[in-house]
Amino acid sequence: MNFLNKNHELQSGNKSAVNIIKTFLVAICIMVFVSSCSKSIDYTVEYMEQTSGRYLYNQENVIDVFYENKKLFLNWGELKIIEPVILDNKTFFVADIYKKLHFVQHPETKRRYLSIISKKNEDVISYDYLKVDDDYKTPSMHLENGDYDKALAGYLEIKAQDSTSALIDEGYFNSLGYRLLRNKEYENAVEVLKMNVVLFPESANVYDSLADAYLAQGDSLQTFNNFKKTLEYNESNGKAKRFVDAYNKQD
Repeated sequence: MNFLNKNHELQSGNKSAVNIIKTFLVAICIMVFVSSCSKSIDYTVEYMEQTSGRYLYNQENVIDVFYENKKLFLNWGELKIIEPVILDNKTFFVADIYKKLHFVQHPETKRRYLSIISKKNEDVISYDYLKVDDDYKTPSMHLENGDYDKALAGYLEIKAQDSTSALIDEGYFNSLGYRLLRNKEYENAVEVLKMNVVLFPESANVYDSLADAYLAQGDSLQTFNNFKKTLEYNESNGKAKRFVDAYNKQD
């Protein structure tokens, strides 16, 4: 019986592997076929100047459009640098996301966009990814650069628009703060964890973590203040209670 079960599992595993290989080969064939359809366009200097730049994919990701030797390229976050399939002088296909896109300009605002072409009605113009200034930075970019005030302002704006946005993650900021602590970057750790306090003011954990950062930094008063705040939301935090009691006895 055990042998039959193992044999069945082996056969199922083999079928899954075959299906994965088939899917992969089909995807490769599609990409090769589509790539072969790519046209060579002699873009004008004016057109390249108008369309190159930074487009806002969402509040935390940008698409950088640029040209090299009159060839169009996209730097699209995790997808990295992509050479799309050129369909005509305004339209191109991005195989990685299986979408046709083109550049448009809003008739009233005159702002430029990277627009998704609808599969149902290609004549409908949508304004999907706004062209922003070349020096535009997302909150995470500000965070990476150590511009904590600008990063916080950006995250607060995202939260104001959507309080449940997946782009704001208490756990991520907390982990980043402790990683900085382990690297003995105490000031940076404090700044990141202070951001978490502002973004999640009713979480006991954010005050507990900030207290740990202040403790590592050697600021006993701020350690006390944040452990005391922790206890307002979680009275059973033994570490916080011990520190608060010990601090009060010093007085």
